[in-house]
Amino acid sequence: MTEAIQAINVTKIYPDGKKALDSFTLSVEDKSVFSLLGRNGAGKTTFTKIAATILKPTAGEVRVLGYDLERETVKIRRRVAIVPQEGRPFSLQTPYEHVYMYLLARGWSMSDARAQAHRVLDKLELTEYKDKICAVLSGGLKQRVMIAMAAATQPELIFLDEPTIGLDPIARMGIWGDIRDMVDEGTTVFLTTHYMEEAETLSKRVAIVDSGRKIAEGTPHELKSRLEATMTVTITGRTLEAINPESYGRVHRNGSTIRVFTNEAGARELSEAAVKMNLSVSVRPVTLEDVFISLVGEMD
Repeated sequence: MTEAIQAINVTKIYPDGKKALDSFTLSVEDKSVFSLLGRNGAGKTTFTKIAATILKPTAGEVRVLGYDLERETVKIRRRVAIVPQEGRPFSLQTPYEHVYMYLLARGWSMSDARAQAHRVLDKLELTEYKDKICAVLSGGLKQRVMIAMAAATQPELIFLDEPTIGLDPIARMGIWGDIRDMVDEGTTVFLTTHYMEEAETLSKRVAIVDSGRKIAEGTPHELKSRLEATMTVTITGRTLEAINPESYGRVHRNGSTIRVFTNEAGARELSEAAVKMNLSVSVRPVTLEDVFISLVGEMD
């Protein structure tokens, strides 16, 4: 396996004393999507900014695309791009102006930048909007402009920090298509997201971080197999103990709602018992969200 990112025992302590990463170790295979999951404040964005050369680690070793983060920073920056969580296009500039100007800033010639801007805007289905100011674009189109800027530089590695947050399902699926296209063209995508379905759908491998430490890593299938269950039964009501949910499998509680991780027979029997007691119940296959909740609790 060729590694796009290799991080060994990375620790980051901010000036206020907060330890955002604690001996964090991670390997990211190239030409694939790798997702980093965690609660707000778990350390996802800190690690993303370190690997993208925006922050320096307090301790530990990081190599990006084979280059040492500390000694070969400029070589890394020429080969990577980032769409930060807080990134937004300028309201009074057009998508074309954003991509063209960004390419100039990255050292492209004017003629090459013009041609590349048109190519990328067409590829991301932004040609129709290329001359409209971003103030009038939808949230999904604005986010696509940010991705177009980063993708236009033809990076070997692109960091996407919660790129679909706040988008409607259709806009989100459009971004998913853009991510798949980048990987097909040989780009490694490092993704942070709060959407478990997004990570499960796109990623070859996933890691979960909590309080700055990696607590799980694997393919989506490998992580789901850790639950030793195939079905999730979610029940809400005030008389949950009467159905003895622990007898069917592992139980996660959140107020008057429980999730029971069980097998198909257990799911059928438990859901029937819940219906007879007039409890609200739903049944579905185990997902990556179930793994996340079983490890760190409900999302913020």
